[in-house]
Amino acid sequence: MSTHYLIGNRPASRPSSRMLFIWLGFAAVLLLAPQILRSSLLHTHLTQMGIGMVLALSYNVLLGQSGMLSFGHAAFSGLGAFVSVHAMNLVGDGLLWLPLPLIPIVGALTGLGFAALIGYVITRTSGVTFAMITLGIGQMVYASSLMFPAFFGGEGGVSTNRVYGDPWFEWDFGPQIQVYYLVAAWLFICVAATFYLTRTPLGRLLNGVRDNEERIAFVGFNPHLLRYMALMISGLFAGIGGALMAINFEIATDEVLSLHESGAVLLFTFIGGTATFIGPMLGAVIGVLLTKFLPDYTAGWQMYLGLVFMLVVVYAPGGISSLIKPGLGVLRQTMAQRRYASFLGLALSAFALLAGTIILVELMYHRAAGATGPLHLFGMALDHQGVMSWVIGVVILLGGMLTIKPAGRLLFERLSAGEPALQGVPQ
Repeated sequence: MSTHYLIGNRPASRPSSRMLFIWLGFAAVLLLAPQILRSSLLHTHLTQMGIGMVLALSYNVLLGQSGMLSFGHAAFSGLGAFVSVHAMNLVGDGLLWLPLPLIPIVGALTGLGFAALIGYVITRTSGVTFAMITLGIGQMVYASSLMFPAFFGGEGGVSTNRVYGDPWFEWDFGPQIQVYYLVAAWLFICVAATFYLTRTPLGRLLNGVRDNEERIAFVGFNPHLLRYMALMISGLFAGIGGALMAINFEIATDEVLSLHESGAVLLFTFIGGTATFIGPMLGAVIGVLLTKFLPDYTAGWQMYLGLVFMLVVVYAPGGISSLIKPGLGVLRQTMAQRRYASFLGLALSAFALLAGTIILVELMYHRAAGATGPLHLFGMALDHQGVMSWVIGVVILLGGMLTIKPAGRLLFERLSAGEPALQGVPQ
């Protein structure tokens, strides 16, 4: 008797050795990352990346898996953060017993409960109507944070202390590295849960609602109930992300309920890509890099974020993750056929395009800020008050723009000449 069950038309067998290797590799990365990046600041960024991955995965249950665009996702994570902070304060006062590693369960139940409360009504519709309703609900919850200061703490929010009670196996979760490992443990749980959700019949049905709602109804399933279940699952994982935020920052303010927070989750999920499972996680990593690292080096970090988003929308609608497989294929064929010169030409054109953009953006921000000293970029001392600096930036940018397409065409033509698979001819 076969030990597999059917999902759609394809058999799903027990986890293969390859999948086991991938999971072990993922766990090893989570364990070793803070040992390689040793500074406390980097541990903080790694922690925020982990929280961002949980939130992006929860959002992708709606957008990527079920085709439901939401503008109010922060309502679930934000409420999870506030309830988790109050739970931590109750435990600290001795009114409740709940170790810190289990606090995300409180956030999960909060997100699930709020989604169950509002979801049945709002999931009757989909598309633009659903998006507008979630926008309104998100703004209502955000307004409530200022209307009910007894619970939300007003503009100052509600603070807490994550170091309470007896240590958990000699960990009191005061040091940032201990908080990171707590976040990493919950991240692993959430990644595994959301991944295997996509392998279940429910996950396949959610994909069906996304792709062809009429067919799902025709085969006997209720699209409304499926959307409702997707919203509850998404709210559950978003609540976990909110609880992890509360643990990390030890405070919950109205900012975690704002439209800005919802927009950030949507933006990073879209940049990473909703068509693949790793896309939202990749988007969360890129989002933290753009919003946490870049501000330390440039005042124009928001300009770069907007440029990345526009480039993804125009040239990679499937997200950055959709470029990984083709990019690795081109690199593999380049190495196999030794087309190093053509690849180097494409790389130089891309670098010129990037360098020219950075030079012009930084010159504009230096000019707007009224800076007097020279701008040091790529080994050059540039003065925003001099014409030559602007000419250099424009020439480098135009050089990249005019050569990148011919260089790319030349590389692909040479690879296609030596590799029939690149011409679409099966080997």
